[in-house]
Amino acid sequence: MLNILEETPVVEDVSGQEDVCFNGAAAEQVSFTYDEETILDNVSVEIPKNQIVGIMGRSGNGKSTLLKLFVRFWEAQQGSIRVSGKPVGEINTDNLRRMESCVTQQTHLFHDSIKNNLRIAKLDATDEEIVDACKKASVHDYIMTLPKGYNTPVGELGDSLSGGERQRLGLARAFLHDAPFLLLDEPTSNLY
Repeated sequence: MLNILEETPVVEDVSGQEDVCFNGAAAEQVSFTYDEETILDNVSVEIPKNQIVGIMGRSGNGKSTLLKLFVRFWEAQQGSIRVSGKPVGEINTDNLRRMESCVTQQTHLFHDSIKNNLRIAKLDATDEEIVDACKKASVHDYIMTLPKGYNTPVGELGDSLSGGERQRLGLARAFLHDAPFLLLDEPTSNLY
């Protein structure tokens, strides 16, 4: 735990800029190398507002890397990543986080109730909003079969839930956050 707390972030938080509203996103001639292995080489994609864009490729072709560049976990080494026409490195970090919901292949859960694990996405969420998000993610009926419903504690890191149930909770978090730019990184790989 101390090692994590002492880590230096890969990117610096941005503040002091004028907030922007989501109006589409784009990667323009983006290249990214990790440990001397080229993951992305001159990749461009346009993501218009209110459109669904699918990115397909074999495992290891950089789909997850591209997602991490859009949420600015990393910086593009060449080219640019833009949201609403502005480079992500020039958007206030909290503004960028409000515009984006990200569901990764692995949903991380804390040793707490289902409700509190979902509320991470929106701290002031009402019980009704939580239930609505879970219905959208097709996990509400399962939760209602549990002895304590939404107050049921999940095991450490969600070990008491199946991979599919964890992924559905991750989707429910994204729906609860209700951001205009929803990034999904194989969020249904464990769903049948």
